[in-house]
Amino acid sequence: MSKKTTFTPFVSAEDDLPQITVKAVILGFLLSAILAGANAYLGLKVGMTVSASIPAAVISMAVLRLFKESNILENNIVQTAASAGESLAAGVIFTLPALILLKYWLDFPFVETTAIAMFGGILGVLFTIPLRRALIVESDLQFPEGVATGEVLKAGTEGGKGVKTIIQAGLAAALFKLSQTGLKLFSGSVGGSVTTGKSIFGIGADLSVALLAVGYIVGLNIAVLIFAGGLISWLFGIPIYMAVSSPEEISAIVGAAEGYDAALAIWSQKIRYLGVGAMVVGGVWALISLAKPLVDGIKSSMAAVKELKSNGSGNVPRTELDTPINIVVWGVIGLSIPIFIVFMYVIDIEHLAVSTGAYWTAITFGVVFSLFAGFLFSSVAGYMAGLVGSSNNPISGVTIATVLATSLCLLAILGGQVDFAADMEKATTAAAAAIIVGAMIACAAALAGDNLQDLKAGQIVGATPYKQQIMQVVGVVAAALVIAPILSLLFNAYGLGGVFPREGMNPSEMLTAPQATLMQSVAEGVFARNLEWAMIIIGGLIAVAIIILDQILKRKGTEFRTPVLAVAVGIYLPVELSVPIFLGGMIAWTAAKVVRRRAKNAGESEEEAETNAERKGLLFSSGLITGEALIGIILAIPFAFFESTDALRIMPEGFEWLTSTLGVGAAIFFMIWLYKVAIKKGD
Repeated sequence: MSKKTTFTPFVSAEDDLPQITVKAVILGFLLSAILAGANAYLGLKVGMTVSASIPAAVISMAVLRLFKESNILENNIVQTAASAGESLAAGVIFTLPALILLKYWLDFPFVETTAIAMFGGILGVLFTIPLRRALIVESDLQFPEGVATGEVLKAGTEGGKGVKTIIQAGLAAALFKLSQTGLKLFSGSVGGSVTTGKSIFGIGADLSVALLAVGYIVGLNIAVLIFAGGLISWLFGIPIYMAVSSPEEISAIVGAAEGYDAALAIWSQKIRYLGVGAMVVGGVWALISLAKPLVDGIKSSMAAVKELKSNGSGNVPRTELDTPINIVVWGVIGLSIPIFIVFMYVIDIEHLAVSTGAYWTAITFGVVFSLFAGFLFSSVAGYMAGLVGSSNNPISGVTIATVLATSLCLLAILGGQVDFAADMEKATTAAAAAIIVGAMIACAAALAGDNLQDLKAGQIVGATPYKQQIMQVVGVVAAALVIAPILSLLFNAYGLGGVFPREGMNPSEMLTAPQATLMQSVAEGVFARNLEWAMIIIGGLIAVAIIILDQILKRKGTEFRTPVLAVAVGIYLPVELSVPIFLGGMIAWTAAKVVRRRAKNAGESEEEAETNAERKGLLFSSGLITGEALIGIILAIPFAFFESTDALRIMPEGFEWLTSTLGVGAAIFFMIWLYKVAIKKGD
């Protein structure tokens, strides 16, 4: 496991610089709305969103420098609000488009969409308050992007070589991303396969410098586990499934696809559910493991409230002032009323022709489940964000577990009165109800993961937690107000997941909405009784084996551990995403060994040399994440305007061999560059 790190705040607790200012609130509100819209498009198009913490921090620094007075804590407040919008967009687009696919909604109604997003998002903010103490103050989790954001903010204030390193890496990553995604000069990924009998052994690599940087930040242990999860799916899962399945079954899945594309189809429709099972078991285990620190965190927060009441705030450091826990509790209870009204208004359970008692039981269940499961999955999402970062935090995996659990509970409540397997129309309505409840929880979980990254950055720079929590609510409100019109605009411009609002639209420009399609399949599969239960159960058993191994390693006192969610992430994510993370972890490990050996030979402090190397690599990695994320968001504008991701293409089609060669060459260049920066002597 990673070593627990103690941070000395950049701004001391005694210094209270202005944080929530008028210009910070306005800028945070606007950036939250803008980044929510950009990420909604990207997420629906390619199935992934871009973490906005670092880009928002960079934009904030650039804008606030135009004013006479600004400071690092004000910059941090802006990025806190802005990144809340991006994370809320993720929770919404992974769930609510499934209602379009189910044909339960014909468009995205403003009031309903806004209410689900806003109340779910505010729940997520409230849940992160006790989680901050449990996962940041009293845990050894890394929160890689939170650390990177904090370093970016510090470097922007300190100036000097740190800023130069970030700018160099950021410009290079931005140019690479522009050439890769915009101009199409470099391939975005490479893949290959070997066929043996009926089985295909496939492997691929995403040529993303941001993922390489995340691997460097999380270190070798976690990077190896994520990669191992990918190998479970691709080296064992896919070949074994193809070996034991009939040609007819395989043909129905892969169609005319061959090689790596065929393996990808098998993974997407079958093997990916191993990750779902591992996520569910891993999530439950994570919650059990987090029980003590969560309870301690809540007790600590309550003790802080008592101390504030008896002695005032003078005895509590400013950097430890959370929103009082009593406000959190009453806030959650108070939100249950509007959530109840939303479910009663949006969920059409009466269409199922069930009894009045079953109707009210189902609605009440939805509210109670949203609160309790929302906190459970927010805890899991926060833990995974601390493990692998918010960009690679598989919120869609958490959401699948949410939708699965919601569907099973609703089936238990309503299944005695409705034969869903015999009536697909009613099964669709019940699936829509599960999606709506799941959307509320998904928004909370998405906020929890990203907001904890921001609170980690706040810990590093010396922010006041409760002020960040206020700005997280501001960001949620801003994003919630714009998300419905943006989703409606995108749906009517492109179509979603095979559903088109009018005839004659171009299918090649359609937004695939991959996560929402999976949510639809899971919810409908439960009620129609055709879900991939075998794969889910096997994935759960794999997770149990990994948990047992981790406990054995813990008792032996080994440095290398096997936290189950890291492996579950690897099983669930496409294998090409785990490869650059693994390579980044290898670079960090190799660089650390080199600098320690060099320091030992020179009679210098090995720990100090390794710390300096880690800082230089971290700054460079932060620049890589910043550059790629900024360009990823900026490119959404011309893509949306021209309604095509080929709007800026200058490389003609048919030169895949050339773009793959150039892409691999550029990725190797960045790996060597990162390694050289980390081992370079001097400050």
